[in-house]
Amino acid sequence: MRLSLSIGLVTLAAALLQNSAGGHHAFSSEFDIDKPIQLRGVITGMEWVNPHTWLHMDAELEDGTIQQWMLEGGTPNTLLRAGLTRTILLPGTEIRVRGYASKDPDCTPKCRGSGRDITFADGRSIFMGSSGVGAPPEERQ
Repeated sequence: MRLSLSIGLVTLAAALLQNSAGGHHAFSSEFDIDKPIQLRGVITGMEWVNPHTWLHMDAELEDGTIQQWMLEGGTPNTLLRAGLTRTILLPGTEIRVRGYASKDPDCTPKCRGSGRDITFADGRSIFMGSSGVGAPPEERQ
C-alpha cells in the first residue's frame, strides 16, 4: 500500500514538474541575435513572473510615433539580485533598452523582444537579460 502511494506521488510530482518546465525556452527559439534593437521610452508596466519577467514600455520611434513593446528579462530573482526592484521599475520611468527582436515580426498587440540591458535617465545601466541557453553573454565593463 505504501509503495503504491509513493509511486503515485512520484508520478504526480514528475507530471507537475514537466508542465512547469514546458514554459521555459531557449533564447534562440524565440529571439534573433542578428536583430538588435535599441528602444527609448517609458515603462508602462512590469510582470514579475517566472520563468521570465516582462517589461512593458511605450517606445518613441524616430518619426515621433509610439510603439508598444514587451521585453523578456531574466527571472525575478536574477533581476532583484542585479538591483532591479519594484520601486525602480515604475510606470512612467524613462528608460533606454538594448536587446534583440523576436523572430516573429508581428507586433500585435505589442512588439516583443528580449531585453539585454536597461539604462536610466541618470546614466545607470543594469543587465536585465536572461543568461539562458543561447542568450548573448553579459558584457563586463
